[in-house]
Amino acid sequence: MLKHLSALLGGAALSSTTMAAPPFPLKKTESEWRKLVSPQAYTVLFEHGTERAGTSPLNQEKRPGIYICAACHQPLFDASHKYESGTGWPSFWQHLPQALGTSTDYKLIYPRTEYHCARCGGHQGHVFNDGPMPTGKRYCNNGVALAFVPKGEALPPLRT
Repeated sequence: MLKHLSALLGGAALSSTTMAAPPFPLKKTESEWRKLVSPQAYTVLFEHGTERAGTSPLNQEKRPGIYICAACHQPLFDASHKYESGTGWPSFWQHLPQALGTSTDYKLIYPRTEYHCARCGGHQGHVFNDGPMPTGKRYCNNGVALAFVPKGEALPPLRT
């Protein structure tokens, strides 16, 4: 059945993305990334996994600050753009300029817009059109793919 469905969709049912990922400025080998991030973060960031809903301590984070990519430390979201979506994952209605890239994900058969760090390509989550105004977007992020830097603390240097 899956084989036939895959044929109907041009192979998309078996592929996580159909659009070629752009070349990312920061390139590391699998072993280099595995030394820098936890096993769970590696699975989410570089194998397009998903953490279980409601498990991230970042769901409860309410302080002002910046959310950065757990892999390369690229700033992705300002905490003022975070909101409680009720999904069990940290959610934002807007990202920082030029912080994210997107691709089409067919893991659930129907297309979804996946977003990733524009610097290292690490998978962050999916964006939906059911968020609050002014954008109407919900960037539903895996908490393990993020790190939080409270306002007043220095951002860590970008990884090279």
